[in-house]
Amino acid sequence: MADIPPPSAPITHRRVLAISIPIVLSNATVPILGTVDTAVVGQMGEAVPIGAVGIGAIILSALYWVFGFLRMGTTGLTSQAHGAGQTGEVAAMLTRALMIGLAGGIAVIALQSLLFRGAFLVSPASAEVEALARDYMQIRVWSAPAIIALYGVTGWLIAQERTTAVLVQQVAMNGINILLDLWFVLGLDWGVTGVAWATFIAEWSGLLLGLWLCRAAFRVPAWRDWPRVFHAPRLREMIAVNRDILLRSLMLQGIFVSFLFIGGDFGDVTLAANQVLLQFLHITAYALDGFAFAAEALVGQAFGRGDRARLRRGALLACLWGGIITLGLCAVFAVFGRTIIDLMTTAEGVREAARVYLVYMVFAPALGLASWMLDGIFIGATRARDMRNMMAISLVIYIMSVVTLVPLLGNHGLWLSLLISFVARGITLGLRYPSLERSVASSI
Repeated sequence: MADIPPPSAPITHRRVLAISIPIVLSNATVPILGTVDTAVVGQMGEAVPIGAVGIGAIILSALYWVFGFLRMGTTGLTSQAHGAGQTGEVAAMLTRALMIGLAGGIAVIALQSLLFRGAFLVSPASAEVEALARDYMQIRVWSAPAIIALYGVTGWLIAQERTTAVLVQQVAMNGINILLDLWFVLGLDWGVTGVAWATFIAEWSGLLLGLWLCRAAFRVPAWRDWPRVFHAPRLREMIAVNRDILLRSLMLQGIFVSFLFIGGDFGDVTLAANQVLLQFLHITAYALDGFAFAAEALVGQAFGRGDRARLRRGALLACLWGGIITLGLCAVFAVFGRTIIDLMTTAEGVREAARVYLVYMVFAPALGLASWMLDGIFIGATRARDMRNMMAISLVIYIMSVVTLVPLLGNHGLWLSLLISFVARGITLGLRYPSLERSVASSI
């Protein structure tokens, strides 16, 4: 616990960066694993295994993504308890998060047949690819409890600014996965099932390492103080926060899914170009996550202490560094955007189409900054209802933009609609920020 800054420690630029940089580095490891998975099955010399691993991983990621609320809700509630000096509640929050994660994973295992059938109805594949993908998923699904519980572990660590531990856990899990990929597929010739077993072992190993990194909590009797763990008001609060974050996330996902579906109406080349350009948004999200997470931890702790001045300073410093990174991303996309596109695809038609819409990616980080950072601030304050309601307003604005602009401007109108939804989220959450600050002042 010595590496956890006390909630009363000054909020400095160094402290913000100490939270943020490990998350940025951790995020940078995520694409590496997918690349290795694809590369090792690619050595088999057939297209079917590559497609099977790709679609299987996408389906499972989509299923697990539903439980992303556990990471955010755990961060907000734990950071507030930490800020208030409630050591017992901090330990109890970890137990609750683990129980929800394990229960969610068991539910996914129990419903796997139905879930996989539905996924293939939405995303059909050839019989060969689907058969191999099912083999892959039927192995990996057994690590669902581990990967979902890890959302809770990650949120718990972030709440206490232990992002270096998050980085260690992520690098170790991905490293184990990569080494086992190479051994099982290239050494033992297990093919697609080898990739699945490598990931299965890595995910359970990641959870065990995560629990070891959280070992200080298990030295506090409160982690198994069942009356505290199942305290009705605390449980109701956790359920309400997680429910609203889930609804908000589903609406956000609805925007991106509809964006892809609508883009498909403009032909395969435009659809592919849009997919390439969405990677610019993923890069932006990976880079800004660290600073949004810093806002979650610092705002949550200040909220728990009932200290409005600390909340404002934590929010401002996190946003300042997020803004600096955003300006850098805008510049990189403006100068090197064409080169990035060329690295992502060799199809000349897709390259040309992507360059036409590249201008939207140059401005996207700046237009989306407020929404990303305010998400972090509101998560820390557990103002999930505001997040849900402002997301609903933004979704309506997005739909109105699509209906109005797409018939007039085609794919340009679609991109404008997406960016308008970013701005709408930022403005609507920004309008709710004064209320958030007043609620802190009233709790002192």
